[in-house]
Amino acid sequence: MKAPIFRLAFVLLFGGLWAGAHEIGTTRVSATFDESRTFDIEMVTDASSLNEKLTAFSGSGAAPPTDAAHLQASLQSFDNLFRQRVKIVFDGVETRPAISYSVVPAVDSTSVPAATIRFTGEVPPGAGKFSWSFGWTFASYALTVRSALAANPAIEWLESGQASTPFSITAAAIQLSRWRTALRYLALGFTHIVPLGFDHVLFVLGIYLLSRRARSVLLQVSAFTLAHSITLGLSMYGIVSASPRVVEPLIALSIVYVAIENIFLSELKSWRLALVFAFGLLHGMGFAGALRELGLPRTEFVTALLTFNIGVEAGQLAVIGTAFLLVGWQWSERDWYRNRVVVPISMLIACTAVYWTFERLHFG
Repeated sequence: MKAPIFRLAFVLLFGGLWAGAHEIGTTRVSATFDESRTFDIEMVTDASSLNEKLTAFSGSGAAPPTDAAHLQASLQSFDNLFRQRVKIVFDGVETRPAISYSVVPAVDSTSVPAATIRFTGEVPPGAGKFSWSFGWTFASYALTVRSALAANPAIEWLESGQASTPFSITAAAIQLSRWRTALRYLALGFTHIVPLGFDHVLFVLGIYLLSRRARSVLLQVSAFTLAHSITLGLSMYGIVSASPRVVEPLIALSIVYVAIENIFLSELKSWRLALVFAFGLLHGMGFAGALRELGLPRTEFVTALLTFNIGVEAGQLAVIGTAFLLVGWQWSERDWYRNRVVVPISMLIACTAVYWTFERLHFG
């Protein structure tokens, strides 16, 4: 018994700290190539967070500015340093683009100053492949590559400093079929849970751990699925919206609540279902934030939205199935299962989520 539980605890602790280091929803990159062989790459990111990294790396020790005008001036002053961790490569040869910086102030107390950084230039004569890397973030982020000839963008998730797959900029645009679009967004939905959505993983584990009865898990997962499907759809159609600065700390708090309740309850209560539904609404807005970063194809919007949601469900079922195989099927009927498995793991989940809550409130 000890080895599987130890492995699960190790994953929760160190995976949680790794996931907590992610700046959720703060960076997105979009590269556009037109028929005149020019490129325009737009990055939107948290201006304060980026400036803090550049200031720390430079060793200047200067007090970080807080207003948009001074943040913009500070980013411009770090131009040479900033370029050291940005690579735009055509056919294996790095190019030096023109870079412009602009910062807009936070629109309210729940948002942050946003930096828009544009990289522009001409594609070298005869070049056919483009790749990109960016090393000034701790987060996974989406790179979207668009062509004037293509109806659907190419999308890739990258880690800090990771070079993208070389994208063809000379091949004829390929129109993805509905089937290929469905497969792409199914995979993106799944990977948004496993391995990229560690906070959602812990919430689903909290649902699983409450009771050893299958009916309890089924009712909670159904309530959670219905709720996040509602807000995912409404958010993508622009009917509802909420700042990640509000949504992400509340998602972390929802994990804290579910984990703590597991310590004191062993049976499903009616209020638990209502709260899981409410928490599902929050998680749906979190899913929508990730999907907006990825972008949806204009020609297959509904297909992509539905299959992304199905991929999310598959990821959740994979989490539940893994937990069952690791600790559930062997020991869930034992008298000591609750004290030795449910309570310790729930405490670990709660501690991880409390850490995330404060981190997300502070760094946004």
